[in-house]
Amino acid sequence: MAPATTFSMQILVVALIICSLSLFCSAFTSQDYSDALDKSILFFEGQRSGKLPSNQRLTWRGDSGLSDGASYHVDLVGGYYDAGDNVKFGLPMAFTTTLLSWSVIEFGSSMGNQVDNAKAAIRWATDYLLKAATATPGALYVQVGDPNMDHKCWERPEDMDTPRNVYKVSTQNPGSDVAAETAAALAAASIVFKDSDPSYSSKLLKTAMKVFDFADRYRGSYSDSLNSVVCPFYCSYSGYHDELLWGASWLHRASQNSSYMSYIQSNGHVLGADDDAYQFSWDDKRAGTKVLLSKDFLEKSTQEFQPYKSHSDNYICSLIPGTSGFQAQYTPGGLFYKASESNLQYVTTTSFLLLTYAKYLSTNGGVATCGSSTVTEENLIALAKKQVDYILGDNPNKMSYMVGFGQKYPQHVHHRGSSVPSIRAHPGRIACNDGFQYLYSGSPNPNVLVGAILGGPDNKDNFADDRNNYQQSEPATYINAPFVGAVAFFSSKTATN
Repeated sequence: MAPATTFSMQILVVALIICSLSLFCSAFTSQDYSDALDKSILFFEGQRSGKLPSNQRLTWRGDSGLSDGASYHVDLVGGYYDAGDNVKFGLPMAFTTTLLSWSVIEFGSSMGNQVDNAKAAIRWATDYLLKAATATPGALYVQVGDPNMDHKCWERPEDMDTPRNVYKVSTQNPGSDVAAETAAALAAASIVFKDSDPSYSSKLLKTAMKVFDFADRYRGSYSDSLNSVVCPFYCSYSGYHDELLWGASWLHRASQNSSYMSYIQSNGHVLGADDDAYQFSWDDKRAGTKVLLSKDFLEKSTQEFQPYKSHSDNYICSLIPGTSGFQAQYTPGGLFYKASESNLQYVTTTSFLLLTYAKYLSTNGGVATCGSSTVTEENLIALAKKQVDYILGDNPNKMSYMVGFGQKYPQHVHHRGSSVPSIRAHPGRIACNDGFQYLYSGSPNPNVLVGAILGGPDNKDNFADDRNNYQQSEPATYINAPFVGAVAFFSSKTATN
């Protein structure tokens, strides 16, 4: 993982200074961002499992997983496939839901007529999570599908014949990480629906409280309880402490119940409140939690939460070139670079946190403090804009990494449903092994997975439009979810070319 050259870092610093003076220094207009917003939400329709509604817009998809849970006498129909496979993984699905909800909470007012589609995307997940959380007392269903068997096939979800095993965590086999993330998702979504559907919002919040109590009372990692089917796919590498603090923080915000503030104050030190974390992902929630809790200090002067503002500053300073706390890596083209596999997931979460923290800072004229220097909200917005624009095509390859956006975008997406002929075009069943001809085909995907943001380029801005290179060419729900909020922010600005 090579750092960007000194010269390219200097270019990035100059670009950020210029963009700070004018937030509209990109090649994209507000209409472009609105188009990207529409497509970033539309992507979730391509990931749907279950009985598709009559207003389904990605019509190459069909019904799938209609008997999920039936052999276990529970209804687990619905929800989302996480990426290019046909498994429903609970931890990334819940995180996706939390981030989609947070996007609407912070930037829904900028979404215009897309806010209803965003809410529909959230509700598709929460309807499933509610069933997973309430089907069996003392348990939470966290996965449908055997990933080891699923990954041995290349078949569209409509033809699935791999085992649809169901996995749960319970009082005997705990999973505090996945349970607390599920609580966070339900709590965040309850805020989204508070005005438009108060009864549904209340149901979400009450269930979130019960699931969080279960997560906290029966502590343990789901990676220990369900190792063979969640690892290495979505192992909880960071442990479950970060999710407990994250879940409590969302319940604090959603319920305004003082008990959650007390919980945060009493347990925060043990659960990682004192740690500086420099990434935010489906696995590690620490940076997001700090930013979320900083809101109380910045907007309400809740002194107990002042440390979260300091930790948020440290996180922000790590991203800004030229500050004393800077430690991030950027590609020569200016892309934030964290990992060789699915790097854009870190870019979208980082961009979202930059914009959300900028919003919180703006409420009281605050700044981020980096040693002896300060960073303004404009600086944060400029860096986020650089990342968003890079994804949309302002990069050395002049390629959009969002499928279906712009003139040039990836054609060979690592995604079963997109790469195999649809049931509309090929009604006959395509069996497990018969699908591999499409995986290895050099032809473009026959079905356009509109709005999908892929794993993205490497640390030198190189991208292989190759279906077999899943590290770069696979989409995921948790890449898109925070991008919805980020692109919504820019869609409301009057941009100029």
